[in-house]
Amino acid sequence: MPRGALVLFSGGQDSATCLAWALARFPHVETLAFDYGQRHRVELDCRLRLRAGLRDLAAPWASRLGDDHLLKVDVLGQLGGSAMTDDVAIAMQADGLPNTFVPGRNLLFFTLAAALAYRRGLQVLVGGMSQTDYSGYPDCRDNTLKALQVALSLGVDRPLTLATPLMWRDKADTWALAHTLGGDALVELIRRESHTCYLGQRGDLHDWGHGCGTCPACALRANGWAQWRGQRA
Repeated sequence: MPRGALVLFSGGQDSATCLAWALARFPHVETLAFDYGQRHRVELDCRLRLRAGLRDLAAPWASRLGDDHLLKVDVLGQLGGSAMTDDVAIAMQADGLPNTFVPGRNLLFFTLAAALAYRRGLQVLVGGMSQTDYSGYPDCRDNTLKALQVALSLGVDRPLTLATPLMWRDKADTWALAHTLGGDALVELIRRESHTCYLGQRGDLHDWGHGCGTCPACALRANGWAQWRGQRA
């Protein structure tokens, strides 16, 4: 039986790469984004340009890319502030996690994705979480998502797969995967149109893409770009 996929598609580098990965593998792919009051809400606009660009990149992808969904999840802001939702400086918390951590975010996102997948008849939930090159968020860890896969499958009484193709890839590997999937055209699309900066700044187009260049997300993306380009030199 053909399997369909629902990609958590924020408009960032990771989710764009994961969408390309899913389009290369599944006969039908839909996308889902969340508006949770994030400071970098500009990513929600970027995602539409990325979807259009991916559709035009390869003929099979155009026929496989299905509906897009956007859910408003402002409850996360009601549970407490973070540097992802409030105008505060990025810093480390007393528990050792950065204040960009939004507790329960990925748990809630995947739970809502599972409910939507149930309605849409989709079996695979795809997310860009990585435990390799990340900020230490506990809801990005492989064990967390494996446990969640079991719980969600039981909760909707049908087998669901939580696919995380970037789990053991650093940012350099993520750029490399994009190149493998779609060549220079996909890399350039992601470089120009995706958004990663926590502060929501587009600004100048750097070698690695748009962003402030100083926040943790920009630093990871820029360092990964430099490493990947160095490996290709």
